[in-house]
Order: sequence, then C-alpha cells, then structure tokens
Amino acid sequence: MNHETDYPVIDSDASTPPLRLAGKRCLVTGGSRNLGRAICLAFAAAGARVAFTYVKDDEQVEVTRAMLRELGAEPLVFKGSVTDAAHARSTVNAVVAEWEGLDILVNNAGVMQVLPIALLEEDDWDLVLDTCLKGAYIFSRAALRPMLRAKKGHILNIGSIAGERIVESPVHYAAAKAGLQGFTRALAKEVGRYGIAVNDLSAGLLEAGMGQQAPQYRLDDYTTHCPLGRTATLEETAAFVAWLVSDENSFMSGARLTFDGGL
Repeated sequence: MNHETDYPVIDSDASTPPLRLAGKRCLVTGGSRNLGRAICLAFAAAGARVAFTYVKDDEQVEVTRAMLRELGAEPLVFKGSVTDAAHARSTVNAVVAEWEGLDILVNNAGVMQVLPIALLEEDDWDLVLDTCLKGAYIFSRAALRPMLRAKKGHILNIGSIAGERIVESPVHYAAAKAGLQGFTRALAKEVGRYGIAVNDLSAGLLEAGMGQQAPQYRLDDYTTHCPLGRTATLEETAAFVAWLVSDENSFMSGARLTFDGGL
C-alpha cells in the first residue's frame, strides 16, 4: 500500500512563518524595566508595535528604548501614574491616533512593599491597592473604548500566586492580586460578547523585579518547595505572555494561568 499521501509535503523553500504578533498594536503599563521591559522586548521580537508607560525612572526608559530599537521597533513612551485616569485616557488616545487602534493591553505596573501588618500604614495600603488593582481598572476602561469599537482585543493582567495561595506575602499585596483575579473574571464575562478576551497571569517569584525585594529566607523557601527548584526568568515569562495575547490563544478568557514552576 502506498502511504505517501498520508504525510504532509514539507517545502524546504517555503517562506518563514509569520511572526506571532505581527502588526499587533500593544500597550504595556510599567514597561521600562524588569518584567515590563522583557514583555516589550518579546512583543517587538514577535513583530508587534509596542507602547509602554512608566512613572519615574527616565534612565531605565532610555535603556529599554535602545533595546527595542535594536529589534527594529520604535516604541511610543508615556510617563505617568497608572492611577491617573487622565493619563490613561491620553495614553490610549495617543496610541490609537498613531496606530489607528489598540489590540493588546498588558496591565503589568505594580508595586510591592515587604511590611508586616503592624507596620502597615493606610498610605501604604492605598499605594499598593491603587497601583496593582485600581490601575488595571483605569487602563482597562480606557483601552476598552477602541477595543469595543473594533470588536476584538486582549487584556492581560499580571497577577501573582500571592493572590491565591498561602504563601508568606504582604497582606496589601496579596489583597490587590486577589482582587485582580476577581476583576479579570468579571470583566471577561462582561466584554466577551464583543470578541475581547481578558486573562490573568498568576506568576510566581521571578529572578528580578519584585522577587528581589523578598528576604533571602523566603527565596530559599520558595526554591526548596518549587518542583523545578528555581525562580522564573524574565525572558521565559515574557515569552509565555507573548503567546497568551496572540491569535494562537484564540479561545481562552476569564482564566487564571499559573506560572510558578509547579509550586
């Protein structure tokens, strides 16, 4: 029996497959350093147009801008707090004016303080809740206007295992990330009818960024109990983010994706 037709013919001269995010218009909050920078770089490498926000570190912004330019991207950069509704509106309006739309929003901006509740002042609570949770609401609300008009889009919220598991985390940070999960599920149900997906990436400790603020004994405890025995790299986390918001991930919404090495 001739089985030749049972197998696909591979054309060695075929052109390279299109990039995962080719032409996508992306906005990342808190994109100047650490995971935010890694996400911007992964998006640019995947063919996307990249815009990002930051709040204060001008020097790191120039480093990120230079790295993106090396990948052939010319980023749009906006300075301001994610808790400022006027900043969110003006940022999204500028992106839409430049690129005629917005396909992807990543709510990455966050802040963490390692404080016991006895030393936790109301201002500390407000800072973390406003940045990690209210900021996601403010930017999602602004980004949804062009997405609803286009009847498509993807919002990804960068969460944490602190919002769902009994790990030693500051209570205000854990509360903010738990709230982000509820926000994700409710928003996904509300906007799904318009072709817009909303998901939450529940990340474990990373090799840089907020993971660096944890005391050494917490890092040791984490790597001891993590089956893979390490924290995640920024690059592998950002690569996963790029897939999550791509068209390859076409039927996932309202999901909490755990990325913690099997903890």
